[in-house]
Amino acid sequence: MKLAEALILRSDYQKRVEQLKNRLFQNVRVQEGDQPNEEPKVLVEELTELLVKLEKLIQDINRTNLHTKIDQSLYLADALTTRDIIGQERKIYSELIEQATERHDRYSRSEIKYVTIIQVKDTQKHIDELSQKYRLLDVKIQELNWKTDLIEK
Repeated sequence: MKLAEALILRSDYQKRVEQLKNRLFQNVRVQEGDQPNEEPKVLVEELTELLVKLEKLIQDINRTNLHTKIDQSLYLADALTTRDIIGQERKIYSELIEQATERHDRYSRSEIKYVTIIQVKDTQKHIDELSQKYRLLDVKIQELNWKTDLIEK
């Protein structure tokens, strides 16, 4: 199985876990004399089995990320961390621009006037650079995900 396939499967497992949890919550209590729509014991067994599969899959994904090089000096796990930090930084600067460019209408000269004290144009340029770095790194990661075999224990 390729790493990308394992990532898709992990996402499916996580969605199924959430669905099973919700179904379990809906059937754990009923009015006295009524029967649940689904047997909670069966749902718990299915959930437990799925969580065991999810745990093994995540461990295999993590192992693969730790042992796969994206280039001579960078492992896939490190590239994922770098991509996440670039994304977080980009989000912070985008929110900063939103705050800086928010319009405050004044209805009289006596109201307080707000001024922006950052260079919006420069900040936007920095966001664009971060976006490009993110995209380029993400493309490399996605490409490698489809070329790399999952390392199973």
